[in-house]
Amino acid sequence: MNEVLARIQELEEALDDPSDTWGRLREAWKRAEDEADPKMAEIVRQARRMHPVLRDLEKRIRRVLRRHRELTPLDRVQEMDRASMVWLSRQPGRNIPERAGASQRILATVRREDFDTLENRVLHAYARLATDAAREWIREHPRAKSSTRYAQVDGFRKSCRTLARFLSDLGVRVASAGITPNYVLMQDRSYREMHNSWLRLLLRRKIEDDLWAWQAETWTDFAVLAIILAIDELDEAELVAQSPISWNAEAVGGRWFEQDRPIAVFWLRETNRIVEVQSRPQKPGALLVAARAHVALRISTPNRAEMPRRVAVWTPHAMRRIPLEESASEAARLLQLIQPLAQMEVLRHGLIITPARGCAQAANAAEGKAQVTAIALGPFGADLAEGFEAVRGFVQGEIYEAAE
Repeated sequence: MNEVLARIQELEEALDDPSDTWGRLREAWKRAEDEADPKMAEIVRQARRMHPVLRDLEKRIRRVLRRHRELTPLDRVQEMDRASMVWLSRQPGRNIPERAGASQRILATVRREDFDTLENRVLHAYARLATDAAREWIREHPRAKSSTRYAQVDGFRKSCRTLARFLSDLGVRVASAGITPNYVLMQDRSYREMHNSWLRLLLRRKIEDDLWAWQAETWTDFAVLAIILAIDELDEAELVAQSPISWNAEAVGGRWFEQDRPIAVFWLRETNRIVEVQSRPQKPGALLVAARAHVALRISTPNRAEMPRRVAVWTPHAMRRIPLEESASEAARLLQLIQPLAQMEVLRHGLIITPARGCAQAANAAEGKAQVTAIALGPFGADLAEGFEAVRGFVQGEIYEAAE
C-alpha cells in the first residue's frame, strides 16, 4: 500500500504542468516499473526543497541575549537588579569595594547569548526527525544506490545529522509535538518553511494509519489512474476534457485528490469515439448501481443514434489475493442477470482490477452476452509492468470492439 500511495502521490508533481499531466504521470509510473528507481515520498520532496533552507538557517541561526546574575568584577558591572542590590546590602563592609571582598566581585546582571529559543528547538526536532525519516527511506530502497533520489536523500540525511549535533552543542533542546508557533516561526520565511516541513513529517504516522483504514478508497484511485494512462497512450487519443483535480494536503477519507465527474474525456480522432472515465459518478444509472461498480468507462459515437456502451470496473481490495477466475465468473453472472434493466445504455462487459500480491495475472469469464476480465495489478516492478500491459490490452480491446 505504500507503493500504491507513492504512485498516487506522483500525480501531485504531474499536476505542476496541466498541459501534460498524464504524460508526466505515465513517465513516473514507467520509472516505477524498475525497482532500482525508488518511490516518491515526502522525505524525497523535502530533500530537494529543504537543503538550501537549512543552509540559510545554519548561517544565521537566531540567538537572544538573556539576563543572568553572576559574580562580576567591579570594573565590568553595567547593570544590577533588585536581587543583586539586596545581595550587596547583606555583605559586610562600609563601602562597595569592601563589600566586594578580596575577589573584588559583586553579584550583577550580565547578558549572555542564548540559542535555546522555541524556533531553534523546532529546528532541532526537525533535523532529528528528518534524519530518521531519511534513514528509514534509505533502508527501504537498498537497490537504488545508483539513483539520483537515493543520493539526494542520503546527502540530506547527513546534513540534518550534522545540524542536529551542532544545535545540541549549542545547548538547544528538542521541541515537542503540538507546540504553538511563535512570531519567528510564522513570519520568518525559512523558519516558517522548516516548521511546515516538520509538521508534514509528523503526519507520516497518521498517513499510514489512514492508509490502513481507507486502503480500498486509495486502491480505487490507483485503478482509475491506470485506466486513464492506458487510454492516453493511444496514438489517436486526444484529451478533450478533464475535470479540475484538487490535491489535498492530507488524505480525506482515503482520497488524496478530488475531481468533478467525469475525470477525463478522450476523443479518438480516427475511430470517432468518445471515451469517458467515470470515477464514483453522481448519477451512475440503474445498470451501474445494480452492478455495484464505482468506476466505469462510457464509450459513445457522436452523430449516431446507437446507445452508448458502458464498461463496469470493480476495484476490490483484500488483504489476500482474490481468485481471479472465480471473481470474473461471479461478475459475469451478475452482468447477465441485470440485462433486463437496460433501457438507455448497454452494459455487458466488465473489468476487475485487484492487487497482484506479487503475481500479476489476468483471467476472463463469460456468461451469455456478458464478458468480464479480471486483472491482478501491482504498484511497482514487474507486477506494475505486466499488470498495466493487461489493463492496456483490455482498454484497447473494448474501445475498438465498440468501433466495429
